[in-house]
Amino acid sequence: MSAAEKGPSQAALVVSLAKAGYDLVMSEDGRPYGVRRHGPNVVLPLRGKAGLRSQLARKFTENNGGQVASQSALADAMTVLEGIAAATDPVPVHLRVAGDSHHVVLDLGTADGRCVLVTPEGWSVQDRSPVYFRRSGAMSPMPTPEPGDGDGLAKLRGLLNMDDGAFHQLIAWLVAAWIPHIPHPVLTFKGEQGTGKSKTAQMVINLVDPSAATKRSQPRDVKTWATQAFNSWALCLDNVSTIPPWFSDTLCKAVTGDGIVDRALYTDDDVVVLTFRRVLAMTTIDAGALAGDLAERLMMLELQLIPEHLRRTEEELDAVYAAARPAILAALLDLLAKVLKQLPEVHLAKKPRMADFATVLAAVDHVQGWNTLRDYLKSSETVAIEALEADPFAAAVLAFVETHGAFTGTATQLLNLLPPPESHDPKWPKNPSKVGSQLRRFAPALRAAGVGFETPRESDSGRNRIIRLTASPEMARNLPSEPSALSEHATDLRRPPDGTPVSAVRTTGECCPTAPAPDSTDSTSDSTRTATPNGMHVPDQHQQAPPDSADGSDGKLQPISGYHLRCATCGHPMDPALTTAGHLTHPDCTA
Repeated sequence: MSAAEKGPSQAALVVSLAKAGYDLVMSEDGRPYGVRRHGPNVVLPLRGKAGLRSQLARKFTENNGGQVASQSALADAMTVLEGIAAATDPVPVHLRVAGDSHHVVLDLGTADGRCVLVTPEGWSVQDRSPVYFRRSGAMSPMPTPEPGDGDGLAKLRGLLNMDDGAFHQLIAWLVAAWIPHIPHPVLTFKGEQGTGKSKTAQMVINLVDPSAATKRSQPRDVKTWATQAFNSWALCLDNVSTIPPWFSDTLCKAVTGDGIVDRALYTDDDVVVLTFRRVLAMTTIDAGALAGDLAERLMMLELQLIPEHLRRTEEELDAVYAAARPAILAALLDLLAKVLKQLPEVHLAKKPRMADFATVLAAVDHVQGWNTLRDYLKSSETVAIEALEADPFAAAVLAFVETHGAFTGTATQLLNLLPPPESHDPKWPKNPSKVGSQLRRFAPALRAAGVGFETPRESDSGRNRIIRLTASPEMARNLPSEPSALSEHATDLRRPPDGTPVSAVRTTGECCPTAPAPDSTDSTSDSTRTATPNGMHVPDQHQQAPPDSADGSDGKLQPISGYHLRCATCGHPMDPALTTAGHLTHPDCTA
């Protein structure tokens, strides 16, 4: 029998079934999907147990008297369908939520493909989504919102043990969580044991993006994390005790937008791309020392201890939550519509970090008469300063400026001025090249604590970048009235063998304005002061150690606390930042 008499192959029949019942599209991240015509606007991946392949295999069996398509026929058909999808223009495919500041589409996750459309005029349940959504195995259906008697937020308030300020911030965060085009801070529930952190986080995340696995363990590596984040709009990390540096950076990128490129399976040169911006939450008793950039991206809410006579069982809580959930969702959607209407009128005079989120908070405050933006900024400043104080190097810089008011010099000079930790600490810079990067990482937290940091476009004669630290006016008012003296210059002097810390000169670029004249108040006369080769004057008995000194100084000049670096011409104290290349003379000094 000829090939024509046998009829079309199984693969050809499968392709015909697909073309007759599905539209084939390619997502913006390069994934082919099929969408059933006149059905839910939910895309099906071409492969996988819940994908288009299994649907076509079922239809083939129904249309051919129970005959089952072979695996090779299905594989050949999928290859053809991928080629058809690749010939189309890429289209956006969303997960759980889509939209912008004018409208929001929320996928209910039901089999019939219903969604909620939210506009400034209100919200409504739609039978078919106007945009493409994808589903994942981590998603669960969301109950249909049902407007109740207007007490949806009160019902949620009764399930949570937090004060009113924290509850208002939580409501604002929940509303912002359905605005997909902005970054969202990591919602962090903090409290001692017995405050209900895990249960609170579970209820909150299941309002935004329900899942059978609402709470997750901290991932082992970036690839594991990327897979989880790609398949859920909202995730919660439960019982976080420490956050390693790699994961701290990963969380920051997930807040603002992240992606990972990996080799595709069974290929040598093809890749798959996972891109995402996610809504994140975590619970912790104490997450330890937080990196400065992560601390800036947290919304920290403190939970209160639940008295024993007010505790409820998990079963009781679940029943109350399930009954109240449709009304809670309706109340949140009502507030979201009002916020969308208000957003075009919101203009912040000062835009903080996470400015888009802060704008949403300001809109919520206008609608509800709350102070969520003020409370969020105040809490963020506290978290940033706590992170600053938990880092040994950043804490040392803060203490230095609080004591001396300012610093201008190189990274080497700054590192030599700061007292090192008593024991080895991996966060302490190992060399001057790490100083600048750590200061830049903590710069926002330093500013919150009243310390300005900049690296002007200037360098010393050795081509080392200059670092400038300054105290805010509030901090400067608390400083000692007289500037302290600096007795160490990193290129000429060394720290005393006993580790005695040295102080710094606050003036920058000019002679100390309160310096005494050489012939009046200076208690060290010219006859008792000896000029050293680098121009620094010290009393004879402290000038230099013998070559075979027992203190291991090898005869080099030792720093002496309490003495100024002095100009070799006029003898007045001067800024150590000017003592480069062995010169110790004021640039404009005429003696």
